[in-house]
Amino acid sequence: MDKASVKLTVYFEEPFWIGVFERIEDGKLSVAKVTFGAEPKDYEVQEYIRKHYSSLKFSPAVDTVVKDMKRNPKRMQREAKKQMQETVIGTKSQQALKLQQEQNKQERKKRSHQRKEAEKKRMFELKQQKKREKHKGLMWTPCQGH
Repeated sequence: MDKASVKLTVYFEEPFWIGVFERIEDGKLSVAKVTFGAEPKDYEVQEYIRKHYSSLKFSPAVDTVVKDMKRNPKRMQREAKKQMQETVIGTKSQQALKLQQEQNKQERKKRSHQRKEAEKKRMFELKQQKKREKHKGLMWTPCQGH
């Protein structure tokens, strides 16, 4: 049976509070970044997860090592407390976020290029239309003096 786990890290990055969702499925790590703005309360974070988790845009999956071991509940509690003190996100998560940024950048470039090409084509067609109308004599206006 495959396991999936999700971890949310909320930290302050001047001037906003940022949330990083790390999802591990089938040994692959994917990450989504959320900007909260003001410091979110616990109930606000839970509400956000409940309402918006399905619409998060996760990064492409990156291979990762998954350790599966049973832990003592007190140890897990100590580790959770320790993680609360840390504000650093994992390097694998950073790689996944960087990969997502690169993909978004490529998509943005592609859309921009297509938009520019469409505008060039439209302007060319407009020039050609004007040229045809001039050639037909449709734009000619008679002088009043002759």
